[in-house]
Amino acid sequence: MQDFFADIDWDRWSETIWTHGLRIILVLVAVYVGLRLLRRAIDRPVRAAIARQMEGQPGAEIEKRADTLTHVVYRTAWVVGVVVAILTVLPEVGINIGPLLAGAGIAGLAVGLGAQSLVRDTINGLFILVENQYGKGDVVSIAGVGGLVEDVNLRRTVLRDLNGTVHSIPNGQVALSSNLTRGWSRVNMNVRVAYGEDLDRVMAVIDRVGQELAKDADFSPMILTAPHALRVDGFDEFGVQVKVLGETQPTRQWDVTGELRKRLKRAFDGEKIEIRGGG
Repeated sequence: MQDFFADIDWDRWSETIWTHGLRIILVLVAVYVGLRLLRRAIDRPVRAAIARQMEGQPGAEIEKRADTLTHVVYRTAWVVGVVVAILTVLPEVGINIGPLLAGAGIAGLAVGLGAQSLVRDTINGLFILVENQYGKGDVVSIAGVGGLVEDVNLRRTVLRDLNGTVHSIPNGQVALSSNLTRGWSRVNMNVRVAYGEDLDRVMAVIDRVGQELAKDADFSPMILTAPHALRVDGFDEFGVQVKVLGETQPTRQWDVTGELRKRLKRAFDGEKIEIRGGG
């Protein structure tokens, strides 16, 4: 480090700024313009490649995947561009970058020996992106945390849970990822009624309410398959459980489930069907 500062000619530093100022400006402008052009250049090919790879899937899924990859590629290129610009500008202001590069090599070796977790995070992040396990806008459960993916890169994934808390999770800790919003989502709920109820009548009411919800102008765009009674799912001390399923657009299952519960309660009250809680 002493050699690094000793190589700086402080007397010529001010003069160098003026004599090499134009060259420095040209380097900075070139890097800036290059990054802007790169962003435009990578956007269309990436989106075209993703569209071919995910042919037949919803357009929103393709857009999320393309946005995630484009963002990661551009940010990586931005870091590389900044480093190149710094290493190009330093000699122009009279700083010998030889000792700096040598010191960086030694420091890099030392850091590398202690940065195994960073390498693991990066490799795992690469597989997450290449395999399209999840992307920005997905709702996932990873490393014991569930939430909306706000950002994902080679090193870490950022989730925001229902409480608004932001979780930054190193990709090396993602041993299992559960994507709740890939392609389509599902209404999956049980309705418990008293043992004395006519189950055929109960299931008919559930199917009717599900069809009405699927035809509603506000909810029909969210629903792919109308919620319906699938089967008797179990018996317990509280009553008989009826399984209700339906398919929705990604991330819309919670909106549809909440409205379905409200409408079922109203319909059961009108039909004098007793709903049982507990369990």
